[in-house]
Amino acid sequence: MPRYNAPFEIHVHGDVPLRSDVSFEQIQEALKPLWKYAGAKSLADGATSTYEEEPGIRFEQKDHTLQICWTVPGDEDFRQALDEMCMGLNELSDRGAAIEVTFYDTDFDEEEGDPDEESRDDFLMLFVGPNPAAIMQVQRDLLVEDVVNLMERHFDGAELGGVVAEIDRLFSDRFDALVNSLEIGKRPRGTGGPGSGGSGGGHGGGRRPRHLH
Repeated sequence: MPRYNAPFEIHVHGDVPLRSDVSFEQIQEALKPLWKYAGAKSLADGATSTYEEEPGIRFEQKDHTLQICWTVPGDEDFRQALDEMCMGLNELSDRGAAIEVTFYDTDFDEEEGDPDEESRDDFLMLFVGPNPAAIMQVQRDLLVEDVVNLMERHFDGAELGGVVAEIDRLFSDRFDALVNSLEIGKRPRGTGGPGSGGSGGGHGGGRRPRHLH
Protein backbone atom coordinates (compact mmCIF):
# COMPACT_ATOMS: atom_id res chain seq x y z
CA MET A 1 0.00 0.00 0.00
CA PRO A 2 1.20 3.59 -0.56
CA ARG A 3 3.51 4.99 2.13
CA TYR A 4 2.34 8.34 3.45
CA ASN A 5 4.72 10.62 5.38
CA ALA A 6 7.64 8.45 4.24
CA PRO A 7 11.05 9.76 5.34
CA PHE A 8 12.50 9.52 1.82
CA GLU A 9 11.66 10.05 -1.81
CA ILE A 10 13.67 7.36 -3.58
CA HIS A 11 14.67 7.86 -7.22
CA VAL A 12 15.83 4.88 -9.31
CA HIS A 13 17.52 5.60 -12.65
CA GLY A 14 19.22 3.43 -15.25
CA ASP A 15 19.05 1.66 -18.62
CA VAL A 16 19.51 -2.12 -18.61
CA PRO A 17 20.06 -3.98 -21.93
CA LEU A 18 18.05 -7.20 -21.86
CA ARG A 19 18.40 -10.42 -23.83
CA SER A 20 16.32 -10.57 -27.01
CA ASP A 21 14.37 -13.60 -25.75
CA VAL A 22 13.17 -11.93 -22.53
CA SER A 23 9.38 -11.68 -22.19
CA PHE A 24 7.27 -9.02 -20.47
CA GLU A 25 6.25 -11.61 -17.87
CA GLN A 26 9.89 -12.17 -16.94
CA ILE A 27 10.48 -8.42 -16.65
CA GLN A 28 7.42 -8.05 -14.47
CA GLU A 29 8.63 -10.81 -12.17
CA ALA A 30 12.16 -9.37 -11.94
CA LEU A 31 10.78 -5.93 -11.05
CA LYS A 32 8.17 -7.27 -8.63
CA PRO A 33 10.13 -6.00 -5.60
CA LEU A 34 9.75 -2.42 -6.94
CA TRP A 35 6.10 -2.36 -8.00
CA LYS A 36 5.04 -4.38 -4.99
CA TYR A 37 6.85 -1.93 -2.70
CA ALA A 38 4.90 0.88 -4.37
CA GLY A 39 1.66 -0.86 -3.43
CA ALA A 40 0.80 -1.91 -7.00
CA LYS A 41 -0.68 -5.20 -8.16
CA SER A 42 1.29 -5.41 -11.41
CA LEU A 43 4.15 -3.76 -13.28
CA ALA A 44 1.71 -1.86 -15.48
CA ASP A 45 0.04 -0.49 -12.35
CA GLY A 46 3.30 0.38 -10.61
CA ALA A 47 5.39 1.66 -13.53
CA THR A 48 4.25 5.28 -13.11
CA SER A 49 6.56 7.51 -11.08
CA THR A 50 5.48 9.73 -8.22
CA TYR A 51 6.38 12.64 -10.52
CA GLU A 52 4.46 12.99 -13.78
CA GLU A 53 7.47 14.48 -15.60
CA GLU A 54 9.46 11.27 -15.08
CA PRO A 55 9.01 8.45 -17.63
CA GLY A 56 8.71 5.81 -14.91
CA ILE A 57 9.54 2.19 -15.80
CA ARG A 58 9.46 1.36 -19.53
CA PHE A 59 10.53 -1.52 -21.74
CA GLU A 60 11.73 -0.45 -25.17
CA GLN A 61 11.11 -3.51 -27.34
CA LYS A 62 12.99 -2.06 -30.33
CA ASP A 63 16.37 -2.25 -28.60
CA HIS A 64 15.38 -4.61 -25.76
CA THR A 65 16.23 -2.05 -23.09
CA LEU A 66 14.61 -1.59 -19.71
CA GLN A 67 14.51 2.14 -18.94
CA ILE A 68 13.97 3.26 -15.35
CA CYS A 69 13.44 6.87 -14.26
CA TRP A 70 11.08 6.30 -11.34
CA THR A 71 10.47 7.77 -7.88
CA VAL A 72 8.66 6.15 -4.95
CA PRO A 73 8.16 7.27 -1.32
CA GLY A 74 9.82 4.88 1.12
CA ASP A 75 12.18 4.07 3.96
CA GLU A 76 15.47 2.25 4.48
CA ASP A 77 13.70 -1.07 3.90
CA PHE A 78 13.65 -0.23 0.19
CA ARG A 79 17.26 -1.41 0.05
CA GLN A 80 16.05 -5.00 0.38
CA ALA A 81 13.77 -4.49 -2.62
CA LEU A 82 16.76 -3.19 -4.58
CA ASP A 83 18.82 -6.28 -3.74
CA GLU A 84 16.02 -8.55 -4.92
CA MET A 85 15.53 -6.51 -8.10
CA CYS A 86 19.22 -6.76 -8.97
CA MET A 87 19.18 -10.54 -8.58
CA GLY A 88 16.19 -10.74 -10.91
CA LEU A 89 17.70 -8.43 -13.53
CA ASN A 90 21.02 -10.29 -13.51
CA GLU A 91 19.28 -13.28 -15.07
CA LEU A 92 17.65 -11.18 -17.82
CA SER A 93 20.45 -8.75 -18.69
CA ASP A 94 22.43 -8.95 -21.92
CA ARG A 95 25.33 -6.76 -20.77
CA GLY A 96 26.49 -5.05 -17.62
CA ALA A 97 24.64 -1.90 -16.56
CA ALA A 98 24.66 0.63 -13.75
CA ILE A 99 21.57 1.71 -11.79
CA GLU A 100 21.67 4.91 -9.74
CA VAL A 101 19.52 5.16 -6.61
CA THR A 102 19.11 8.41 -4.68
CA PHE A 103 17.42 8.72 -1.27
CA TYR A 104 16.08 12.28 -0.78
CA ASP A 105 15.38 13.26 2.83
CA THR A 106 11.80 14.61 2.78
CA ASP A 107 12.12 16.14 6.26
CA PHE A 108 15.24 18.17 5.52
CA ASP A 109 14.80 21.82 4.55
CA GLU A 110 18.08 23.27 3.35
CA GLU A 111 16.86 26.89 3.46
CA GLU A 112 14.68 27.02 6.57
CA GLY A 113 15.94 24.10 8.66
CA ASP A 114 18.32 24.03 11.60
CA PRO A 115 21.80 24.95 10.28
CA ASP A 116 23.28 22.21 12.49
CA GLU A 117 20.96 19.56 11.08
CA GLU A 118 22.37 17.27 8.39
CA SER A 119 20.41 15.80 5.52
CA ARG A 120 19.99 12.02 5.38
CA ASP A 121 20.29 12.06 1.59
CA ASP A 122 22.14 9.04 0.25
CA PHE A 123 23.30 7.86 -3.16
CA LEU A 124 23.94 4.28 -4.31
CA MET A 125 25.38 2.91 -7.52
CA LEU A 126 24.18 -0.63 -8.20
CA PHE A 127 25.40 -2.93 -10.96
CA VAL A 128 23.68 -5.77 -12.80
CA GLY A 129 24.90 -8.11 -15.51
CA PRO A 130 24.73 -11.66 -16.86
CA ASN A 131 27.98 -12.60 -15.06
CA PRO A 132 30.61 -11.04 -12.79
CA ALA A 133 32.87 -10.18 -15.73
CA ALA A 134 30.12 -8.08 -17.37
CA ILE A 135 29.52 -6.27 -14.08
CA MET A 136 33.23 -5.64 -13.64
CA GLN A 137 33.41 -4.24 -17.18
CA VAL A 138 30.82 -1.54 -16.52
CA GLN A 139 32.41 -0.78 -13.14
CA ARG A 140 35.77 -0.36 -14.88
CA ASP A 141 34.32 1.95 -17.54
CA LEU A 142 32.62 4.17 -14.97
CA LEU A 143 35.76 4.39 -12.86
CA VAL A 144 37.86 5.35 -15.89
CA GLU A 145 35.38 8.08 -16.80
CA ASP A 146 35.33 9.47 -13.26
CA VAL A 147 39.10 9.44 -12.83
CA VAL A 148 39.82 10.91 -16.27
CA ASN A 149 37.22 13.66 -15.84
CA LEU A 150 38.85 14.61 -12.53
CA MET A 151 42.44 14.50 -13.77
CA GLU A 152 41.75 16.36 -17.03
CA ARG A 153 41.38 19.49 -14.90
CA HIS A 154 45.15 19.30 -14.43
CA PHE A 155 46.51 17.12 -17.26
CA ASP A 156 45.94 16.68 -20.96
CA GLY A 157 43.96 13.55 -21.83
CA ALA A 158 46.87 12.18 -23.86
CA GLU A 159 48.98 12.07 -20.66
CA LEU A 160 46.56 9.76 -18.83
CA GLY A 161 47.14 6.51 -20.68
CA GLY A 162 49.22 5.18 -17.81
CA VAL A 163 46.44 5.93 -15.32
CA VAL A 164 43.92 4.02 -17.42
CA ALA A 165 46.37 1.12 -17.80
CA GLU A 166 46.77 0.95 -14.01
CA ILE A 167 42.98 0.84 -13.54
CA ASP A 168 42.84 -2.00 -16.07
CA ARG A 169 45.58 -3.82 -14.15
CA LEU A 170 43.62 -3.53 -10.91
CA PHE A 171 40.50 -4.97 -12.52
CA SER A 172 42.54 -7.71 -14.20
CA ASP A 173 43.93 -8.68 -10.79
CA ARG A 174 40.40 -8.81 -9.41
CA PHE A 175 39.31 -10.93 -12.37
CA ASP A 176 42.21 -13.34 -11.87
CA ALA A 177 41.23 -13.74 -8.22
CA LEU A 178 37.66 -14.57 -9.19
CA VAL A 179 38.48 -16.90 -12.05
CA ASN A 180 40.09 -19.33 -9.61
CA SER A 181 36.63 -20.22 -8.34
CA LEU A 182 34.21 -19.00 -11.03
CA GLU A 183 33.80 -19.42 -14.77
CA ILE A 184 32.85 -15.88 -15.72
CA GLY A 185 33.58 -15.30 -19.39
CA LYS A 186 35.89 -12.70 -20.84
CA ARG A 187 38.23 -10.52 -18.80
CA PRO A 188 37.10 -6.87 -18.53
CA ARG A 189 39.34 -4.76 -20.70
CA GLY A 190 39.84 -1.20 -21.88
CA THR A 191 37.42 0.05 -24.51
CA GLY A 192 39.57 2.92 -25.70
CA GLY A 193 41.82 5.70 -24.52
CA PRO A 194 41.30 8.12 -21.64
CA GLY A 195 37.74 9.31 -21.37
CA SER A 196 36.13 6.16 -22.77
CA GLY A 197 33.55 4.26 -20.77
CA GLY A 198 29.96 4.35 -19.64
CA SER A 199 27.97 7.14 -18.03
CA GLY A 200 27.46 7.65 -14.33
CA GLY A 201 29.65 8.45 -11.36
CA GLY A 202 30.10 8.52 -7.64
CA HIS A 203 28.44 10.54 -4.93
CA GLY A 204 29.28 14.22 -5.20
CA GLY A 205 28.60 17.00 -2.77
CA GLY A 206 25.13 18.47 -2.39
CA ARG A 207 21.84 17.12 -3.67
CA ARG A 208 21.93 15.29 -6.98
CA PRO A 209 19.39 16.46 -9.58
CA ARG A 210 16.88 13.95 -10.85
CA HIS A 211 17.55 12.53 -14.30
CA LEU A 212 14.96 13.02 -17.02
CA HIS A 213 14.99 11.29 -20.38
